[in-house]
Amino acid sequence: MSKKQSYSKHIYSKIKFYLTVNWYKTLYFNFKKFPLAVALKLPVFFYGPVRFQSLSGNIIVNAPIERGMIGFGQPYEKNTVHAGVAEVAIRGEVIFKGHIQFGKDYFFYVEKNAVAKFGYMASVGTRGKVICMHSITLGDYARLGSESQIIDTNFHSMADTVTGEKYAMTAPVIIGNYNYISNRVTILQGTVTPDFCTIASNSLCTKDYSAFGENILIGGVPAKLLRNNISRDWKNEKDLLDKWLKIDNLFKDF
Repeated sequence: MSKKQSYSKHIYSKIKFYLTVNWYKTLYFNFKKFPLAVALKLPVFFYGPVRFQSLSGNIIVNAPIERGMIGFGQPYEKNTVHAGVAEVAIRGEVIFKGHIQFGKDYFFYVEKNAVAKFGYMASVGTRGKVICMHSITLGDYARLGSESQIIDTNFHSMADTVTGEKYAMTAPVIIGNYNYISNRVTILQGTVTPDFCTIASNSLCTKDYSAFGENILIGGVPAKLLRNNISRDWKNEKDLLDKWLKIDNLFKDF
């Protein structure tokens, strides 16, 4: 391929990517939620259709500001078509520690006075749900597969029918660093996972698993320890994730 052909292909790729961005929602969100100097850098990109239910909360980016570092609906998975059901409600506080990705058709809800924290390269796959009524924390490289959900509340008050004791409706969720969470996993209030934890598909997580230590595989309904001394090959995959999921380099000379 000639230098001219290579350059033309590069430009074509940029334009193709440019057209995947929902620029109306991207511009609206950034200029509504950030000071002008930050908004001009467009740190948050929206891809595909999305409904803003509420944007009354607070957004904090604890990292150097880069264009498109936070992607909602970002096309990083095998599927290519949006169903058009993505929805965002941010009434509380959201803290981003760097590059973050949400797949297509997500539901992201943060209640007033609640706090949701996302570590560097944390992600939520297509049709994922994050419902935060109290506190949800995802560590660095905490990556949720498609159709998974994190919910820190049971939504309704529950009580012991004999003693009358009322149970807490919410409890913090803490997902450790380098967690590899497969598809259709449900993580409920009170769940804590250690660093380098893998969660099998279709599992239900309901408690603190940190006592099992790092490099574990948990799974089942409810989830239990399945195997020790196992982990995703983060050493070899980190550079690939950074290369393919950080879109800021694409726009440096655009």
